[in-house]
Amino acid sequence: MSNFFAMLSRMKYINRWGLMNNTREENISEHSLEVALLAHALVTIANERFGANLSADRAAVMGIFHDAGEIITGDMPTPIKYYNEDIRTAYQQIERVSEQSLLSMLPEDLRTVYEPLVDSSKADMELLPYVKAADKLSALIKCICEIRMGNTEFAKAERTIRESLMNTELSALRVFMEEFLPSYELTLDELD
Repeated sequence: MSNFFAMLSRMKYINRWGLMNNTREENISEHSLEVALLAHALVTIANERFGANLSADRAAVMGIFHDAGEIITGDMPTPIKYYNEDIRTAYQQIERVSEQSLLSMLPEDLRTVYEPLVDSSKADMELLPYVKAADKLSALIKCICEIRMGNTEFAKAERTIRESLMNTELSALRVFMEEFLPSYELTLDELD
């Protein structure tokens, strides 16, 4: 018997933004789907507009699994996770242990397939920058949506994340932010 997929199904119970006052809770299952969609979009833009030859499908699958280890660790708030180098290093070690714990739940013959998806140190290094950018982009979208609902608790996070993304070297990310990101500030009626 393997518990791997049953554990993955528990992503829906791990809420994000634990220290923030949210108008709407977000769990890592929802977040992972959004990261998958955004990673696929970023790689597609890179392929179509900038001549890259990368797998958008693989980037999407990486996005689905990118926070799987948080099933065990929970979602550590960013201010704590990056408070200092000692905590950052310790948390990275905890992440690796949780990723290995998840992988150990798989039968041996399937482990090699899921290892580069769950174990971040074995991820596709060409696609990883797109998945990381999609992860930050998802956080920015969460901030935009919270602010749009009148929740100023996310204002500083929005500025910090936006600035970080603007300093990213991915041309596809800049295209997404110029062409697609403004729509997240619209109401449903305005999206028609």
